[in-house]
Amino acid sequence: MIGRLTGTATQEDDGNVVVDVNGVGYELIVPLGTLGRAKTDAEGRATLFVHTHVREDIFSLFGFATEGDRIAFRTLIGVSSVGPKMAISVLSALPAHELGRAIARKELGKLTSITGVGKKTAERLLLELKDKVPLLEGAAGVGAARSIASGAASAPITVAASSTGELLARALVTMGYRQNEADRAVEQLRDKVGDTPLAELLKEALAILSK
Repeated sequence: MIGRLTGTATQEDDGNVVVDVNGVGYELIVPLGTLGRAKTDAEGRATLFVHTHVREDIFSLFGFATEGDRIAFRTLIGVSSVGPKMAISVLSALPAHELGRAIARKELGKLTSITGVGKKTAERLLLELKDKVPLLEGAAGVGAARSIASGAASAPITVAASSTGELLARALVTMGYRQNEADRAVEQLRDKVGDTPLAELLKEALAILSK
């Protein structure tokens, strides 16, 4: 089982991340924006928390910027008929704390707006996660709590410390756009940021930048 990797991380064309650890490249399936939020050291090496998925002849690695993100992922795959790739899709659209809020408010429409999530699956998420809202909302602060406990001088308290707009900008930069282009797209979408799922914002941002 691989629990964590630290190395030089690069984003692939398919959205996956490859982490080079002492000459060995580990390919990780990650939620949108993971590499931009991952902690890096003075040498630029990123640390990603890993969920090792083994099933029959399948061996896949899923990577996360924080331990809290991994907790949210493991909570999602505990839901009936929700597999790892769907869980990644959900977390790409809704960070853990936003997902917890959507579940608490029974926002069916927000869940069905996620690629690959139909009405039945959304209803199942609402039903099976309703008692796990505190876990989802608290997951965002797990990494920070551990950093503070280990004596770190400063750390992001929750994923919310990076606004949806910042996550959107990072995702665009990761996809190859310049920072000023990403900032321009975010500025044009400022009235929607905070109320619209990240995946939908990304689609609109790409449409803006393609003009």
